[in-house]
Amino acid sequence: MNKSLLLSCALSLGLLSCSEQSSTFDSNSLDSTALAAITADSYKAHIAQLASDEFLGRKPFTKGDTLTVNYIEQQFKSLGLEPGNGDTYFQEVPMVEITSKPITPSLTFEGSKGSSKFNYLDDFVIGTRKLKENVQIKNTELVFAGFGIVAPEYDWNDYEGLDVKGKTVVVMVSDPGRYDKNLFKADTMTYYGRWRYKFEEAGRQGATGILIIHETGAASYGWDVVRSGWSGPQLELTTNNQDELPEFEGWISLETAQKLFTLGGLDSKLMEEAKKPGFKARPMNIKTKIELKNTFRHSKSNNVIAQIKGTKRPDETIIYTAHWDHLGVGEAVNGDSIYNGAIDNAAGVAALFEIAKAFKAAKHQPERTIVFIALTAEEEGLLGSSYYANNPVFPLNKTVANLNMDAFNPLGATKDVSIVGIGQTEIEDYVERSAAKFGRTVAGEKNPTSGGFYRSDHFNFIKKGVPGLFMGSGSELLSTDTAAIEKRKAALANRYHKPQDELDDNWDFEGILADIRLFFDIGYTMSQEKTFPQFKAKSEFRELGEKRLSK
Repeated sequence: MNKSLLLSCALSLGLLSCSEQSSTFDSNSLDSTALAAITADSYKAHIAQLASDEFLGRKPFTKGDTLTVNYIEQQFKSLGLEPGNGDTYFQEVPMVEITSKPITPSLTFEGSKGSSKFNYLDDFVIGTRKLKENVQIKNTELVFAGFGIVAPEYDWNDYEGLDVKGKTVVVMVSDPGRYDKNLFKADTMTYYGRWRYKFEEAGRQGATGILIIHETGAASYGWDVVRSGWSGPQLELTTNNQDELPEFEGWISLETAQKLFTLGGLDSKLMEEAKKPGFKARPMNIKTKIELKNTFRHSKSNNVIAQIKGTKRPDETIIYTAHWDHLGVGEAVNGDSIYNGAIDNAAGVAALFEIAKAFKAAKHQPERTIVFIALTAEEEGLLGSSYYANNPVFPLNKTVANLNMDAFNPLGATKDVSIVGIGQTEIEDYVERSAAKFGRTVAGEKNPTSGGFYRSDHFNFIKKGVPGLFMGSGSELLSTDTAAIEKRKAALANRYHKPQDELDDNWDFEGILADIRLFFDIGYTMSQEKTFPQFKAKSEFRELGEKRLSK
């Protein structure tokens, strides 16, 4: 090293070494020091605490809420992260808890072929988001409205020529593409297939009520999930528009739907006809009476936000998210009533801490600000992320991307990594570059018909034009021990939204840690650049992304 360079280093660095100061970020290599900060021991410890019975299933508005957000704040502080919302780590999310129950435990439907009673929870689940002490519908006629979709871009309108005011629409879950690959996005579910859209559209059409026909394959979860998830106290943002809500919303089992078709003198093959273009909604020749008793509790939960300020472009942000909530204490399954939510999503929150450790240890600190948000009420309909997206702490036109972590896979390390909703954003290019550094490949999700792209918190960023990533483990397990894999699969099966979603000896952490390291490198690489990833040309959200950046 020549004398002039030595002198320059001495003058500008003080106690820092010249070699450290002159080092530059290499996007083609991995920061081994940062990656070493991600450890199994601390990761497991965080999951063990967050998914313990002490935290009571982490349901908002409960003791578990307070314990959880305080724990997350404590960890952010101990990691040396700055508050993300002014001088506080909290963003209050105003919500109302609605406990809505039928006045009688059964619902009677009267049809042209007689009448039948169906039982609450076993055959149907029903409730309301209306802030009324009582919902009383003396007489509402049922109309079968196919999928309950209005999608001009796909030349599809199940409500065409239909007046549903005062009536209850009965609709199928999913969208037509599930059954005909020439329709919609083939076997990749669109937002039109999601239950929340169907509720929203029924409200826009002026329907008094809506009942979605549950079918396990199309919904990608069983009736037990509907039963536990839509009964008991439900949360809703106090900022919603009450005028656009149906008087009641609910689900019926497939078996119940088939019986209703028979009761009205209709052939249940109508559901097959509804999957084809040109289907017209049909009266079901059935009417019913709905009586609900409701109680309300207004309160606030919190998103928990921390940040590492960028060294050169601190006004530009990369936001890592993971929802902290789960289902709380509910209906007992095999004697256990605490829905611990270890995979869903203590695993994601613990990953926030590990990634924060990696950024703090990185040799080249991020030039853009890195934001970490533990979001509330995802299980209640993505409410925490919805509130943040409509009340952003960091300007959305300066938000580079959202990297969302929800439900890591504890089966073991995989060769590939899956992108949920592949083909949507240029973040995927970063995934491919980072995956290559680890010797991994990139694939789409295994079950695109489940609509996973619309089912987690990144989607509320997407709807505001911010590119989002929802990524998980792939399906090509590296282990060749078939017997051990099958044993682990059997032990971990059927835990989704059940008390059995706990941390135990069946977990293999190698795959999860590999995914967390990948999440870190994607954001780390992005944090050193000046470009903003865009939506891809064929994405239905591209125009939203362009509008966001033009503001």
